[in-house]
Amino acid sequence: MFARMGRSGTLLGVMTVIVAALAACGTTSSAGSAPAVQAAKRTLYMAAVEPKGSTTADKEPFPTTELPQGGGYGRKAPDQDGRWEVSTYRWSSGTLVVNQGDEVTLEIVGVNGKEHPTVIEGYDVTFNVKRGQLTRTTFTADKAGIFNIVCHAHRPSMTAQLVVLPQR
Repeated sequence: MFARMGRSGTLLGVMTVIVAALAACGTTSSAGSAPAVQAAKRTLYMAAVEPKGSTTADKEPFPTTELPQGGGYGRKAPDQDGRWEVSTYRWSSGTLVVNQGDEVTLEIVGVNGKEHPTVIEGYDVTFNVKRGQLTRTTFTADKAGIFNIVCHAHRPSMTAQLVVLPQR
């Protein structure tokens, strides 16, 4: 959904996720003041995936426009039978929401792609996800804000967002 909206639409989408998360947590008491949120241990699950689609040139012409630069997109020209393919690398889930102070453990399984050297920008967290393996990394979400989780091999499409809600 966010990929088609552009940067401002992505921000709106993330804000919608934040509002929904706050509503689900019950952010106000009957007196109208926000209750304190206790830091928690949270385990969040992700997967490195490569959605693909294909058709034949007699059904849909092969596109002539270029895909964005980087390793996150792929397109194969029509073969001898006219079949062509398009793919992209993604994180599933694309948005993770935690509270500031939480101890966060990410458990990420590599489904597609040989490896995904990754960084959480704004945090000193790096890891490498490999196909067929579970990668686990733990850190404390000590800074509030929105932080990109970026696979350097498949940028720009393989970028997720870590949303750290501020302490109250």
